[in-house]
Amino acid sequence: MPRFNKSSVIGIDFDNTLISYDEVFFNHALSLNLISPEAGKNKKEVRDKIRQLSDGETIWQKVQAYVYSKGIAQASLNKGAANFIKACVDQGIKVYVVSHKTEYSPFDTHRVNLQQAALNWMAANDFFKEDGLGLEPIQVYFEVTRVLKIERLQSLGCTHFIDDLEEVFLEKTFPKGVEKILFAPQVDANFLNDMKVFKNWEKINEHFFS
Repeated sequence: MPRFNKSSVIGIDFDNTLISYDEVFFNHALSLNLISPEAGKNKKEVRDKIRQLSDGETIWQKVQAYVYSKGIAQASLNKGAANFIKACVDQGIKVYVVSHKTEYSPFDTHRVNLQQAALNWMAANDFFKEDGLGLEPIQVYFEVTRVLKIERLQSLGCTHFIDDLEEVFLEKTFPKGVEKILFAPQVDANFLNDMKVFKNWEKINEHFFS
């Protein structure tokens, strides 16, 4: 039996939780000669390498601006995430995507609307098709601050929330009683404070449905 029921409301973060930018970050940084081909092929390792450069933080912000705008087309859905969403939809369990995402990056000279770029990516990856993941655009919320993100998941009545950032769950305003699911491929732990930690979506599926 699942660990929730039809009255449950599942909230899921977008960036680096549903969508993976690892290869996009690596390939873009490599094309700019910011890292070597031997560098680790995940966002964290690419970020750490770039930040070691002179004016590294500014360079990193510019890399992020590209990846989250024009580069998003090359990003991929994390393996197993689609199966989880489909299982929830099939059982009539409400799912919302709630993410901290501004409209524009001050480091993006092309002024790409990041929220619209994310919605376009979701549409291209069958999020809003009945024979795809089965969600609707009105189930997606992009908030311009982390505080507003937390307010949103609370107003939606989320009973569970899945995020890749520990900091979200550590916010004082994070609502009590919401189960904290940390998606953390690089963390070797089952629990962290009051969070349940999973290295991949297959494990999250097992947690809810096994």
